Amino acid sequence: MKTITADNKLIAKCGLYCGACSKFLKASCPGCHDNTKATWCKVRSCCFEHSYNNCADCTTFSQAVECSKFNNFIARIFGLIFRSDRNACIERIKRIGAENYAKEMASQKKQTIKK
Repeated sequence: MKTITADNKLIAKCGLYCGACSKFLKASCPGCHDNTKATWCKVRSCCFEHSYNNCADCTTFSQAVECSKFNNFIARIFGLIFRSDRNACIERIKRIGAENYAKEMASQKKQTIKK
């Protein structure tokens, strides 16, 4: 099993921190950036299309929740079930930067900011 480390390359396009995800730590998922099977993810596709590291880099919307790709029905259900606030993750990245966000999430061993 991998250990949780701070690496801004492990920040998912939607703001989740893959570096603290149990599937990533068990090596059953490569994380958002390297997951070539995640072509279904519109957020990931959009970020790659616009060369964004994640939604915090978006220049089209001032807040990620304004984006229909980010704030879709499935994402809202996911957030409800897992009490995950991906928008808070994106806003945190904007405030403190990706490197500090990765350090913060790794030190707290958290994949997301909870609602």
